[in-house]
Amino acid sequence: MQSMHSSDSGVEGLEKGERSVFSMQTDAVQAHIGLESFLHLLHEGVYIVDKDRRIQFWNDAAERITGYAASTVVGSRCSDNILRHVSEDGRELCIHGCPLQATLTDGKTRDIIAYFHHRDGQRIPAHVRAIAVQNDKGVSGALEIFDEIYEKTSFIEELETLRQEVLTDPLTKIGNRRFFELNVGARFAAYNTEQIPFGLLMFDIDHFKKVNDTYGHIAGDCVLKMVASTISGALKSLDTIARFGGEEFVVLVPNCNAEYLSIVGERIRILIETSWVDLQDGSRIRITISGGGAMVQPSDQVSTLIANADRRLYQSKESGRNRVICGV
Repeated sequence: MQSMHSSDSGVEGLEKGERSVFSMQTDAVQAHIGLESFLHLLHEGVYIVDKDRRIQFWNDAAERITGYAASTVVGSRCSDNILRHVSEDGRELCIHGCPLQATLTDGKTRDIIAYFHHRDGQRIPAHVRAIAVQNDKGVSGALEIFDEIYEKTSFIEELETLRQEVLTDPLTKIGNRRFFELNVGARFAAYNTEQIPFGLLMFDIDHFKKVNDTYGHIAGDCVLKMVASTISGALKSLDTIARFGGEEFVVLVPNCNAEYLSIVGERIRILIETSWVDLQDGSRIRITISGGGAMVQPSDQVSTLIANADRRLYQSKESGRNRVICGV
């Protein structure tokens, strides 16, 4: 896209209403450094595609956020196993509902929230904006601006004094079993005194032993970290994730009902199913998870709530795996 390299045509090609996306006075800046240099200064990830969705430009922030270097992606199509955006309801947008393709077709700007695939394997939530690039013949390409969502920042800061080494799983960097026990205790206290409901989800990686036996324990560790990061990215600010032990993970979802608990469980299942881990030898590992969920009941203790969720996890395994079964 030759117009990208011109000092004035690139930004003029964006819809006029989108000029405010850039916080600097772009005309003055471009006069000195050019469009590409300006895009490299942005905190947000930016890439530009042509009419065939082939990547023509990839800025420094895109490399930092996604783990993919420009040298490995420029010239590829954006759907070629790179970001592979997945919507909140589990649709692979590169196949069904690509915002860039829609913008290339009608020239309209689009804003969505999607989960993109990081080079290390995990899914990361992001704000995504697709903007048409215009020339005198019409739409000549599209520009995507994206940035990670940091919804949980304030919550994490509030818990910083509690997230000591003794409460953190050293491999996955999420809470460990002790961290879960403290949080589930607090949820029970809120339920018993203020009747604030909550649910518990338990997940187990399907055929994880086969991963270790086939690829080795280092690869297995990479899978565990990918699963932990992907589940974390799928949660809201007050939800709690912990590694329960081995390849088992638990999630506490406060102030919810059984229907919403099922939605959260299915979202996590889909995001794991559509993720993968690439190894240095070129191998690619794809895994699935099974889950079980239970809502707290007046007669419950911690042990009975865990037993109810674990029983449904077992049902998911017995029913063929790669599914989540929830109940009250």
